[in-house]
Amino acid sequence: MSDTASITLNGNTLELPVLTGTEGEKAIDISKLRDQTGHITLDPGYKNTGATKSAITFLDGEKGILKHRGYSIEDLAEKSTFLEVAYLLIYGDLPSKETLAKFRSDIKGQMMVHEDMKNFFAGFPSKSHPMGQLSCLVGALSAFYPESLNPNQSQEEEDKTIINLLGKMPTIVSWIQKKSLGHPVVYPKKDFGYIDNFMNMIFGEANADKVFDDAVLDAMRILLILHADHEQNCSTSTVRIVGSSNANLYASISAGINALWGPLHGGANQAVIEMLEDIKNDGGGVEKYLAKAKDKNDPFRLMGFGHRVYKNFDPRAKIIKKACDDVLAKLGVNDPVLEIAKGLEQAALNDQYFIDRKLYPNVDFYSGIIYRALGFNSEMFTVLFALGRLPGWIAQWKEMRDNKEPIGRPRQLYIGEVDRVYIPLEER
Repeated sequence: MSDTASITLNGNTLELPVLTGTEGEKAIDISKLRDQTGHITLDPGYKNTGATKSAITFLDGEKGILKHRGYSIEDLAEKSTFLEVAYLLIYGDLPSKETLAKFRSDIKGQMMVHEDMKNFFAGFPSKSHPMGQLSCLVGALSAFYPESLNPNQSQEEEDKTIINLLGKMPTIVSWIQKKSLGHPVVYPKKDFGYIDNFMNMIFGEANADKVFDDAVLDAMRILLILHADHEQNCSTSTVRIVGSSNANLYASISAGINALWGPLHGGANQAVIEMLEDIKNDGGGVEKYLAKAKDKNDPFRLMGFGHRVYKNFDPRAKIIKKACDDVLAKLGVNDPVLEIAKGLEQAALNDQYFIDRKLYPNVDFYSGIIYRALGFNSEMFTVLFALGRLPGWIAQWKEMRDNKEPIGRPRQLYIGEVDRVYIPLEER
């Protein structure tokens, strides 16, 4: 017999099913609560509400565990390519050699972007934020591929849309980077892999391919994998709820990009570098800012430390810290901002105040440092996050559609005025 939870309202007791996930997570099923009692639950921010059942990602914030389809993030980051992880997230299993080869080939065949898309760039103000550009361009793909608007696409048609977006996203991101510098775009190369193609489009020149150190390519591979999915966060939930209206994939991902843009979500790694810049401009005093972070009356926040889900060390941070150290050592970057970052990291890791509160450096802290060392300006950081998160968004959108989930429609507790008498304009 399954467990149940009881709720008593006005003398009547309602039994609610208690569900158990495959990792032992417990959930009280309240899906029929309103129909049977006329009541709803109130949960600001949905911190205690499960909106879906999902087989994609498992996260245990207390124990610092992150798994995708049953595989630990540690194994995936060490052993997989980004496209293997993308396939795993979207289709449920690691691909065979033959399947992966076709997946890579299909994506590479869709990396070219219609030249008319350049007209969008001509219309963007010179100082427009890269995330605004990315959201606009991804949403615009639905105009170039109107077949994606059909909510009853066959599996083959849906797969084509997925491949198309996976192929075009790195090219669009590279165009945004080149525009910010006033440089001509670099087109994808047929004989390059996914990550070296992307890096060449970012940092290469039209007639001069750029060769990258293995440590640089590996750091980018790891960063993309670590960002690939993270359960039902703000942007992922946005993708699912927009997609639940039968919105096409491009529109749903565009909505997710806008959600990711916020500094409380994907913009956190940009905020890390901006904080480090402020510390540098103030003389670089790490101890001063550690003291400010401890002062409850000081508005200063130490960006890139702690996590609203992980109550222990962010498992992704453990992985990316090594890649960060390798890249900085290999590139030999002489940057006072990065020196401040290393000093802040060491001080916080050895300060009892931060240890007691488990305020360890998170993935945003290290990713911001790596992106800066590679030569990206801080406004591009969230765009790079979106590139990594794309497979997870696609997987969540696809799962929601495959499960035929209903359109998202949260309830509310109304606290406004009641029964007001309308006064004509001339009498007000």
